[in-house]
Amino acid sequence: MVSAVRGRGPRAVDVVAAALERIARADPGLCAFTEVWDEEALRRAAEVDARVGGSREAGERLPLAGVPIAVKGRGGLRAAGELLAAGAVAVGATSVPGPGTPWQTWGLGTHGRTVNPWRADRTPGGSSAGSAVAVAAGLVPLATGGDGAGSVRIPAAWCGVVGLKTTAGRLPSADPTGLATRGVLARTAADAAAWWRVVSRRQTPGEAPGPLPVAALWSPDLGFADPDPEPVALARAAVGRLVDAGVVRLVRPSAAPSLLDPAPAWLALRTPGADLAGAHRVRAENDRRLERLFSAAELLLTPTTPTAPHGHDGPGDTYSTALTWAFNVSGHPALSLPAGFGADGCPAGLQLVAPRGREELVLAVAREAERRGACP
Repeated sequence: MVSAVRGRGPRAVDVVAAALERIARADPGLCAFTEVWDEEALRRAAEVDARVGGSREAGERLPLAGVPIAVKGRGGLRAAGELLAAGAVAVGATSVPGPGTPWQTWGLGTHGRTVNPWRADRTPGGSSAGSAVAVAAGLVPLATGGDGAGSVRIPAAWCGVVGLKTTAGRLPSADPTGLATRGVLARTAADAAAWWRVVSRRQTPGEAPGPLPVAALWSPDLGFADPDPEPVALARAAVGRLVDAGVVRLVRPSAAPSLLDPAPAWLALRTPGADLAGAHRVRAENDRRLERLFSAAELLLTPTTPTAPHGHDGPGDTYSTALTWAFNVSGHPALSLPAGFGADGCPAGLQLVAPRGREELVLAVAREAERRGACP
């Protein structure tokens, strides 16, 4: 769990040194990192200790004082300024798909191909592959990610951690298409909320979910996808646990939730020189349908992925993005919550989607689910 170094607690140097030791032991097998910044991280941790200086008040001005984090890719430090200013210590850059590897599938670390920490013969998902693995393996409590089609939520689901994609445009993004937004991988929703408070500059824990249970709609396929039975069953069982715990209540609409398949729109928006008229029509129609859905409920719940983690030879004909990229096109915030384990021993995820600008809602619901024991 994320815990800032304050008062007479552990020194940042000791916390960061322990994280570096874990990485040195585990990363040759996991291949989650492309770079590890041992000397720089320890120097930065010493600076944090000097700033905190045993003062609880000083520590509170650095809400992530001494927390070791990993950043997505070699350029990840550019998007981690708020975290570093809050006292976090970046220990390394995590793996993303290497040259010639499909964008949705693999990571390539210093020691080789990034593996799923639950089964080395399976992919962790991508493209925030190393970030998800580093968090799932307990190397760091937080890692940054970017999500242009599901690149935070998919590896979060397949590695059994929490993954949050933020509302399009709410945080700075270098993606000119607007599809990719910043996100985070964390062991718990509480840790993801700590990240959100820093990057959104909120000084309070955020918006409560309102009276529980929160009204929610369930869709196994969003009306167009063809997911495998097992991820659907695991996600639906997770919804049942949320209902039993009093966190959500299912609203049964007169018609099942149904969106237009966003694949052609997403691909057109990503292709230079493409005719965007069709993409804009799909986006506008899905926006209308989502607006109707969110007039009936506060959350939309789906499986995060249509399949279990596949092998390192690739996904076959099914895009792992089938249930995630609609919300990159629409811009809605979405969170993947651990939903249990399949017959192969690998995790699956439940996706929580909220109206635009309601990150606090999905985080609060996820935190309440954890608090009430509704998460595996």
